[in-house]
Amino acid sequence: MGYQFFILPVLAVLAVGCAKQPGPLPIESASGVDSPAPDWRSVATQTDRDRLRRWRDAWMTALPAARSANSGAVAREGALFQPDNALPGAMPPAGDYRCRVFKLGGAGTAMRDFTAYPYFDCRVDDEGDVKSFYKLTGSQRPIGHLFSDGGSRAVFLGTLMLGDEQTALEYGRDDQRDMAGFVERVGERRWRMALPWPKFESQLDVVELVPAA
Repeated sequence: MGYQFFILPVLAVLAVGCAKQPGPLPIESASGVDSPAPDWRSVATQTDRDRLRRWRDAWMTALPAARSANSGAVAREGALFQPDNALPGAMPPAGDYRCRVFKLGGAGTAMRDFTAYPYFDCRVDDEGDVKSFYKLTGSQRPIGHLFSDGGSRAVFLGTLMLGDEQTALEYGRDDQRDMAGFVERVGERRWRMALPWPKFESQLDVVELVPAA
């Protein structure tokens, strides 16, 4: 029996100088009984399993376009944009992070092939057998779970919140909001979340995570 994946409708609500953190993001078995730690494949939608299978195609399509648009910026980030550079310790420890989002390869003629955003506030929390990840600030805010997939890679499954929304859709309810990607460590205290074939703006989103302190 597969897992049902839920994101509770309690999301980061920003206030002056502080943020209310999301509540727990439980994963429950479809049978309603305790089960071993879930395999991400039993949670992911068919669409997201397909996106993750085609992760290298996303890199090979988006990265040359980004280099053509801004070769200097791509080169300065070093290992962040090297698709095969994955080190042991893929799962980031719980804590506060600074996150930067890069959009590579424009999806549509109106979109740029390289866009870099400033740092935002993110958080990783322990949730038992998995970890939760959520972006606290910004107009596009992923929220979801991190699943172990071996020592050099983890999997993120979640949904996207937009604008001033204060509740998150359940994962799997709207494939336009569902998100899936691989998390890898690419340096000392530096991780990336690579999201192939997102539904908005780009062919590949790369989120850099570095500890806030």
